[in-house]
Amino acid sequence: MYEKLALFGGFILLYSSVAGGVERSWISGAILFTCFGLIVGPVGLDLLSWQSDHETLRTLAELTLAVLLFTDAASSDLKVLRRASALPVRLLLIGLPLTLFLGIVVGVILLDDLSLLGIALLATILSPTDAALGKAVVVNKGVPDDIRQGLNVESGLNDGICVPILFVFLALALGKTGGEEPWMLALKLVVEEIGIGLVVGLTLTFLAVRLLRFAAKKNWLTHTWIQVPVTALALTCFASAQLLGGSGFIAAWCGGLLFAVKAGSVREKFLIAGESSGDTLALITWVIFGGAVVGQAIGNFSWMILLYSALSLTVIRMLPVFLSLTGSGMSTGSKLFVGWFGPRGLASVVFTVIVLDSGLPNTGTIAMTVACTIILSILLHGITAKPFIAGLAASLRKSQDKIVSKE
Repeated sequence: MYEKLALFGGFILLYSSVAGGVERSWISGAILFTCFGLIVGPVGLDLLSWQSDHETLRTLAELTLAVLLFTDAASSDLKVLRRASALPVRLLLIGLPLTLFLGIVVGVILLDDLSLLGIALLATILSPTDAALGKAVVVNKGVPDDIRQGLNVESGLNDGICVPILFVFLALALGKTGGEEPWMLALKLVVEEIGIGLVVGLTLTFLAVRLLRFAAKKNWLTHTWIQVPVTALALTCFASAQLLGGSGFIAAWCGGLLFAVKAGSVREKFLIAGESSGDTLALITWVIFGGAVVGQAIGNFSWMILLYSALSLTVIRMLPVFLSLTGSGMSTGSKLFVGWFGPRGLASVVFTVIVLDSGLPNTGTIAMTVACTIILSILLHGITAKPFIAGLAASLRKSQDKIVSKE
């Protein structure tokens, strides 16, 4: 244990000293920590293995996603979100189901070593997007506000929506439906996961904000302890919802959104530490991904898996997004931009860890396909972020100039 801790601590210390330079390049922390995971995993020094640490790895991955969902939602610009709510609604209610369906269809054509339910699990795992990997887009002022906030909201909610779908397919694949009809099981899980998660997240956050406001009036909040509440609240929302049979991810995201509404002018002070904790946990999760997921699945690589991964980032994602935004008034360039910047990341890692931990046989192809897709996403979205943002800005300026000249 101490050997692993020393390696983790030393690498995080090294990265923190060069993080500013890394962030200004196309290389991301996710790339570096995934490579580090490969080095310490089964294909390298063999210090991190899924067989011995799977419960710890799953818990860490889930908690990481919960903290990031809470802080991303709490950082939302609510004025822009109210004005541009149609974009995430279209992406979630039309684009997400179409992405899932198209992922299954392409999987049936390309991945003949997976059962239909295995393909459905894979498509569900790869449907959610990751705002953390797309941070270069979400925080860049060169991207229109409605696109930035729309992508942020989509990535915050789509993983929570996919949780009950994942568990339905997993229960069917394991034969653990309890004699219920599949559609009844699906309805039950959706209602429980989303409903309980929503109630728990909103209730706990409402009470927590009231407590923090009271503490602030009494001047009980010190400089040191003001850094703790956001992370603690995110974990409490997640764990409480999970305990009650709901989706901890929905609870964390909804709680974060309510925190953005209720925290007011002191929101930024509370968020600084929460975001730092989330970023650190995320980097550790990328080590898990490189060591436990990629390291275990690498022997299942095939060219069909690579093709499916490439299609997952392009046709399977971009076509449904384009169709869902038809009639929205957005330009073709903007639609393609939104479709392209749907990076796969932590949600897919967490879902893969859940499937690996379920005892489902023959999960190697699923894990390898997810690994390929995420690695391609890290590389391609990292490389293209700055030039594509510049291209979108130039395209929008030209459109605006044409409108002005006509007037």
